[in-house]
Amino acid sequence: MNKKQDLLDMTLEEITEAFEKLGFQPFRAKQVYKWLYSGQLDFEQMSNLPKEMRQKLGEHFTAGGVTVIKKLVSKIDGTRKYLMKLHDGNIVESVLMKYHYGYSVCLSTQVGCRMGCKFCASAPLGLVRNLTVGEMLAQILSICNDIGERISHVVFMGIGEPFDNYDNVMAFLRRINREDTLNISFRKMTVSTCGIVPRILDFAHEGIPVNLSISLHAPNNQVRERTMPVARKWNFEELLDACNEYAKITSRRVTYEYSLIKDVNDSPEYAKMLAERIKGTLCHVNLIPVNTVEGTNFDKSTRPRIEEFKKVLEDNHIPVTVRRELGSDIMAACGQLRRNTIEENRKV
Repeated sequence: MNKKQDLLDMTLEEITEAFEKLGFQPFRAKQVYKWLYSGQLDFEQMSNLPKEMRQKLGEHFTAGGVTVIKKLVSKIDGTRKYLMKLHDGNIVESVLMKYHYGYSVCLSTQVGCRMGCKFCASAPLGLVRNLTVGEMLAQILSICNDIGERISHVVFMGIGEPFDNYDNVMAFLRRINREDTLNISFRKMTVSTCGIVPRILDFAHEGIPVNLSISLHAPNNQVRERTMPVARKWNFEELLDACNEYAKITSRRVTYEYSLIKDVNDSPEYAKMLAERIKGTLCHVNLIPVNTVEGTNFDKSTRPRIEEFKKVLEDNHIPVTVRRELGSDIMAACGQLRRNTIEENRKV
């Protein structure tokens, strides 16, 4: 039996060609394409298509192969976390956040992750596989369909390392930027990486003004290696050199994400060290009070320590903010997303 093709993995031209082979007229491809990017992924609900065609579409194609099986809504701030089941039974998580400027979604790029960051909930189970362009699209389209509103911002800070699935992520970014899909501005997209140096340099040459965020979490390699195994392959110096090269090529600032872990990386001395390393570069620091993750021994820094760390950076003229915490009561905050095993799927 032939595997069904995912229409969300295909361009309009590819859909048109596939439809013609099945005897559908070219204008039908445009109709289906419009339905898909309006958030309708159920062929049976595409009301302007003949019944016979809808049936045939179901026989030959899928649309993302993703099903929302559970939705959690924060009682604190209204953040929504979606558990999405893939065609192979694995589950990934996506998060919808409401800001004054509109809706932002945090998407997953992989089933699991092989980077092994010690403070991240998705690390212990390792990497299963990359998500396809269609599966990433299905996440955002399913959320659009649920809320009935437009998504204005997209961040890749969910499960997985985006630069470990580089080609699919780049194709996705370009797809959702198109006027005939979601028409989301490149400047309203953010890709976060733990520090895969060669891909940071590749990204600098993509020619798209997408924001780059680096999960730094340390002021030197010695501290970074304690929580981020990637630092053993590309050290602190190499990472900063790549980020500075990125800024030089693109004239865009780099955001350094810094999760503050009590008694690990949150001392004023470390703040001074960080300031010395990045002072004078095109950058911004986003301080993140580390979130509770089952199975780790890390605690959140105290509020006075966070403010002290922030003040040291400010005194050294480093642009800095403290990230607003969203969705912590539904385990939707930074570092709390995880992938479920197939056994856990049956319990959801």
